[in-house]
Amino acid sequence: MLNIRFLGANHQVTGSCYLLEAAGRSLLVDCGLYQERPYLERNWDPFPFAAEQMDALLLTHAHLDHSGLIPKLAREGFQGRILTTAVSAELLPIILKDAAHLQEEDAAYKKKRHQKEGRQGPHPEAPLYTGADVEKILPLIETAAYGKIVPLAPSLSAVFHDAGHILGSSMIEVLAGENGKTVRIIFSGDMGQWNKPLVRDPSVFDAADIVVMESTYGDRDHRDPMDTETLLAKIINETVGAGGNIVIPTFALDRAQELLYHLSRLIRTNRIPRLMSFLDSPMAAEITGVFERHPEFLDEEAVELFRSGQNPFRFPGLKMIRSSEESRAINRIKGSCIILAGSGMCTGGRIKHHLVQNISRAESTILFVGYQARGTLGRQILDRAAEVRIFGRLFPVRARLEEIHGFSAHAGQTALHDWLGHFRQHPSYLFLTHGEREVSRGFAERLQKEGWNVHVPDYGEQWELKLS
Repeated sequence: MLNIRFLGANHQVTGSCYLLEAAGRSLLVDCGLYQERPYLERNWDPFPFAAEQMDALLLTHAHLDHSGLIPKLAREGFQGRILTTAVSAELLPIILKDAAHLQEEDAAYKKKRHQKEGRQGPHPEAPLYTGADVEKILPLIETAAYGKIVPLAPSLSAVFHDAGHILGSSMIEVLAGENGKTVRIIFSGDMGQWNKPLVRDPSVFDAADIVVMESTYGDRDHRDPMDTETLLAKIINETVGAGGNIVIPTFALDRAQELLYHLSRLIRTNRIPRLMSFLDSPMAAEITGVFERHPEFLDEEAVELFRSGQNPFRFPGLKMIRSSEESRAINRIKGSCIILAGSGMCTGGRIKHHLVQNISRAESTILFVGYQARGTLGRQILDRAAEVRIFGRLFPVRARLEEIHGFSAHAGQTALHDWLGHFRQHPSYLFLTHGEREVSRGFAERLQKEGWNVHVPDYGEQWELKLS
């Protein structure tokens, strides 16, 4: 019997998790953290399955919305294999230890605030998981090379393929023996754009029986008025002319490194002034080191820079900030500077402190370079709210607000459609996930008109997959 249950990223873009039952085994594909309101409550709910009965977890990549509940999974009894690529295996402890640290800090802050206010919050004043919980999952991690068959059980195996989303990201192909035939199931994970620097292009397939596909940008393409680098230079130069700072909410994994790559090129070609630039994220700095250690997984353009003796992630004026004291010192600088800080959706981290200092300054620019999920502080700012609440205080939004779509690590509508076009015939089932409700449904309607058997599953929905 072949069953799939959809347990995350349904009608929204975080919390990715799928439960696949095949060849007598129970597999999870991803186990992600919810980062959007009103879905945050699900992080605290018990898993809707027996964690100890899961045989393996197949992880597409290290982003928190795909990996962030793995320590909680282990806490609830999971002891199976965690399979992912070698780079993701190196990134995962960095990402999860940082998440645990932030949760521990947040829990302590909330406890102090609630005691002062004389009230009780909706959750226990304790972290979702701790650094000790993260340590427990590390022995479970096994690495899988791209393109190599990984046996999971008799008549069950998996193959990891490059997703072109971030370094080490993968699409996962599951091969399951059912009724004397091999069923091919493909989980797209997060699919990247083509012709991007740093990472390679996404993999394509010519055949599958079942496809579970992301649809983050199923309603639009990434269109900017000019190429990414030119637009970035224009925004920086205009902000410097106004005497403000360029504040960029930055995802520590991939987006930070891509920004460093472009800033390095702009500075070396004198298209922007040599400003003081800060990567204010210890985690992003550590991840940049992973990129520097693994040029073999990078795009050819980046590899060529390393061969010529240039580090594409370093440039004059760049300082990687580690301590909170150094972070606070940035706000005492007179004149313009570039500040890259997490989190990418402004839901936590040091970016909030830099927003407090700059969001009400008309001369400064808040530049968004990644997806802002509904309900996040980043989305409120990008939607041009008159004022936003940060650390319990209201701040008027007077800063210049800009967005560059070309930095997105997700394929746009046309690229998603083209990816499907590589299949010689339509799979028996196509499921669209990882997209806001109206986006996924709109893309599904287009595909249905073209003859695809496509579904947009609800959270918790289960399908028994029957193939002719």
